[in-house]
Amino acid sequence: MDLREQIEIVTKRYPNNRSAIMPALFIAQKQYGYLGGDVLQQVADILDVPEIWVFELATFYTMFHTESIGEYHIQVCTNVSCLLRRAENLVGYLENRLKIKAGETTNDGRFSLSSVECLGACDKAPALMVNQDYFENQDEEKLGQLLDQLSSREIGLSGDN
Repeated sequence: MDLREQIEIVTKRYPNNRSAIMPALFIAQKQYGYLGGDVLQQVADILDVPEIWVFELATFYTMFHTESIGEYHIQVCTNVSCLLRRAENLVGYLENRLKIKAGETTNDGRFSLSSVECLGACDKAPALMVNQDYFENQDEEKLGQLLDQLSSREIGLSGDN
């Protein structure tokens, strides 16, 4: 089923096309991997809404990616609760181990690293996500084990294709 067909099916669930923008963006991102300008225009055209409406949502929410990301997108919460539990050490550990900075992707395209404002897991800080899966109460040892498992693909994640 092509993008248009998928979006048209989902759009029927909503009172107007504007309400279907977020689900349409999820569909497009799943199909293309990220939401480049041409994809945003395509979604706007399918929904018959101004492109700015689509662009605003795609760039506001951290779950949408307007640039290519790695196979494993690691998002480390750096909000207050996680910072108090030393999340900055986790970011530093990941930057050193992966040899990239937050906002970058490894040369092999396996890992992308992002520092995000909040993951909503304050009671289990520090928290991070890999694709759509949460990992809470993290420290460098647990994080090292997680990276080893991801590198050898010993675990499956909900965000895997």
